[in-house]
Amino acid sequence: MTKLEEFIIHRIQETGPISIATYMQECLLHPNLGFYNQKDVLGPDGSFITSPEISQMFGEILGLCLAQYWIDLNRPDRFALVEFGPGKATLMLDILRAGSSVKGFIEAAEIFLVESSSKLRSEQKTKLSKFNVNWIDDDLLIPKIPTLFIANEFFDALPVNQYQRKNDLWYEIQVGLKNNQLTLGLSHRPTTHPELEGRFSESMNGDIVEISNDAIRITKSIGKIINNQGGCALIIDYGDWHSLGSTLQALKSHKFKNIFHKPGKVDLTCHVDFEALAKNSGCAYSRLTTQGVFLERLGISDRANQLLKNSQPKNHKSIISAHRRLTHPDEMGTLFKVLGLYARNEYSPAGLLN
Repeated sequence: MTKLEEFIIHRIQETGPISIATYMQECLLHPNLGFYNQKDVLGPDGSFITSPEISQMFGEILGLCLAQYWIDLNRPDRFALVEFGPGKATLMLDILRAGSSVKGFIEAAEIFLVESSSKLRSEQKTKLSKFNVNWIDDDLLIPKIPTLFIANEFFDALPVNQYQRKNDLWYEIQVGLKNNQLTLGLSHRPTTHPELEGRFSESMNGDIVEISNDAIRITKSIGKIINNQGGCALIIDYGDWHSLGSTLQALKSHKFKNIFHKPGKVDLTCHVDFEALAKNSGCAYSRLTTQGVFLERLGISDRANQLLKNSQPKNHKSIISAHRRLTHPDEMGTLFKVLGLYARNEYSPAGLLN
């Protein structure tokens, strides 16, 4: 039993069952015992590896996409470049390196990182020491200037509440205790939520609906900034346009585990409901596009060929493997999706369709 599991069990004994959102919040972000405050949770030796760690091509392509949007905004002298959940700052470094090839882009950028883990903030500060970087919370207190947002594998880690339909009522699924072990159960009383009102027509008795209040709040803030100041957001994650059923999963050392396996030592995520993000943003949004198609439209194959041409033969296999992993339908190419948000009087980012 981990120390965090002991803490959660004691809390439930004292105050009663907690929501799945609260359980996820504690498991991932507890100041001392949470997953994201542990050592080496990202990368090949951690619990999971993200696209930026697979290849520099991913960040370079996104950097040029964002630089093109800055050009489309008539090259403002100041703009905010905001990344949610920057991890080890690999993606931001690649974005800035690629963006430096576009005259004026780096000079105009004011960098903001939305990061809740003090340990990761420290790593990001070291890696981005050559740049003037600001760390903020997800309240998004940034200057009133055009803003470009990037969120890669951020929304899947936001806590969700789960609700199960019983006839014409919704009951929240909670984390409680049975024989002093963590277990799932239903609230004794039915509950309501604005997002549940329209879900009866598509659901049946026993169906589960996931709602992330944090995702709704954050996308509303993003949409307000984009509509008022101009700019766009690129959201890249696994999930689909519409969510129905439980997608909560635990991952440790690249293997799936039970959600109650070693709390604080295991990553917890849920599939992203892109429709909820798009519609709650209040701004225009692109068609949902698979990562593979998005990257190919932006020229990742040309970039891979360029790397092959300029690299030693011993590196060719890893470049080809990385390209396949990022784009192939059997790898991350269709599992991950891309959504663009932008102001109503603007156009979708390159690689996406209105």
